[in-house]
Amino acid sequence: MQRMTALFSAALLATGLMAATANAQQTQESAQDPMATQQAAPAQDFSDDQLQQFADASQEIAVISQEYTQRLQEAEDESAQQEVRTEANDRMIEVVEDSGLDVDTFNAIGQSIQQDPEMMQRVQEMANQS
Repeated sequence: MQRMTALFSAALLATGLMAATANAQQTQESAQDPMATQQAAPAQDFSDDQLQQFADASQEIAVISQEYTQRLQEAEDESAQQEVRTEANDRMIEVVEDSGLDVDTFNAIGQSIQQDPEMMQRVQEMANQS
């Protein structure tokens, strides 16, 4: 369940990542709360290849997130909503793994770019070039 929550957080981040650079700073500021700051992972060095893999996967996850958000809103009850969440999670995990990253590395990069505006900008530039 924690893995699913983390991946949904990454999906929301991915959706924000695809927004204009001007919105990225606002997304970064609004995504941080006192609990997240306390639990923040230390900044890590990721290779350009890993950042590119993250950028590519993020774009696909953003599309999946939008598709499943609509389906989630249309779900009739909690059971149907859970089924939609599980299906979305499975697709997002597949996208991440197909990109060459594991879910933990993908989430670690997502956390790092929230804390590092320069890294966020690098990833956005990579995403725009794809």
